[in-house]
Amino acid sequence: MSVTNDIIKKVKENHPSQPEFHQAVEEVMLSLEPTVKKHPEFVKANIYERIVEPDRAILFRVPWVDDKGTVHVNRGYRVQFNNAIGPYKGGLRFHPSVNLGIIKFLGFEQIFKNSLTTLPMGGGKGGCDFDPKGKSDNEVMKFCQAFMRELFRHIGPDTDVPAGDIGVGGREIGFMYGYYKKLRNEHTGVLTGKGLEWGGSLIRPEATGYGATYLAAEMLATRKMDFKGKTVAVSGAGNVAQYTIEKVNQLGGKVISVCDSSATIIDEAGIDEKKKEYIMDLKNVRRGRIKEYATKHKATCVEGKSVWDVIKEKGIKVDVALPGATQNEINGEHAEALVKNGCICVAEGANMPSTPEAVKVYQDNNVLFGPGKAANAGGVAVSGLEMSQNSLRLSWTREEVDKRLQGIMKSIHKSCLDAAEAYGKKGDYVAGANIAGFLKVANAMLAYGVV
Repeated sequence: MSVTNDIIKKVKENHPSQPEFHQAVEEVMLSLEPTVKKHPEFVKANIYERIVEPDRAILFRVPWVDDKGTVHVNRGYRVQFNNAIGPYKGGLRFHPSVNLGIIKFLGFEQIFKNSLTTLPMGGGKGGCDFDPKGKSDNEVMKFCQAFMRELFRHIGPDTDVPAGDIGVGGREIGFMYGYYKKLRNEHTGVLTGKGLEWGGSLIRPEATGYGATYLAAEMLATRKMDFKGKTVAVSGAGNVAQYTIEKVNQLGGKVISVCDSSATIIDEAGIDEKKKEYIMDLKNVRRGRIKEYATKHKATCVEGKSVWDVIKEKGIKVDVALPGATQNEINGEHAEALVKNGCICVAEGANMPSTPEAVKVYQDNNVLFGPGKAANAGGVAVSGLEMSQNSLRLSWTREEVDKRLQGIMKSIHKSCLDAAEAYGKKGDYVAGANIAGFLKVANAMLAYGVV
């Protein structure tokens, strides 16, 4: 058995009942097979096995009191996976589905994503099985403060810098940062995604959606194409989806879909800037359900179905797919339907939204495919730029940050193609992203010795 297959087998034995983590490790390790022969020094130092084990996994209880005086207890997590090239960096997810396996999968992916940005950031992830939906601002504040009462012991601007993720937006970051500042009596860049008035960066809310669109544009350009006149499917209705829609519109494309956990909207006329502003008000301010969009804008609403279910069932034409919701939302059948309906490019705004079966369908059909660790790296890239601005005690202009983001996404695209070609996988963005991200971290681990 090969070195990488040995690692996959061992991870499944040592980390049972964590399918998302197994999936992430298998996808990366299979891509790294070409590096084994070229780098015997990595095998000798057992880098492959060391990189799949987190430095530490912190689990803690989060007791808090709701508006009725009822005490609730949730489970909090922070997995600090690898800090070979910089402080641990990765978001916090508040969602009922959160468990240790999901946080480990996200933290593992974050290692390579952060490496690809060229910025000095290690990989980590955290969160809680708390659901902010339906909670008052006061209840969310009480929970965030209770969560930070434990997390503050384990983070710091040069140790571990969390950010937002699903269920954690500007409101939650504000509550957590305010409490961290109170506990530590210091104003530092320990959380990213902060408000502009208190240390945040311009373009940070837009960064993941913009970045995924920029990477898709780079991939399309390899075939002498762009977004002009293209029909685009987007999933999700949160931060990533909102700004993906905005950037696609700016580049001349037409987005026809959006969804949340309850329903999918198909708007064949296209979700223009005015409609996008309605979605932002609905989801960010009023915190309503996406089905309200259908009433307001006379669009099709399908409850209980994902965007990809609806595209498959209704045979909707799509040129570009930009999934921005959650892991494993596109399966093999969805991917086959996308190909059948004309899809030529997929760039993942979410973390691992395509199953292995779906990825195989893309690759077998010559679909341009940008995996999440490359395509959605824009968010953490601008988080890294926020850290830089905090350290320098200054703020860059919107134009400056956007220019740096575009440069980073172009660099990621080039790194993926160069690494893929150098290791015999020409044009394979999955292999290229994994290999390019891995080499930088592996060389740093090698330099440190066995630690």
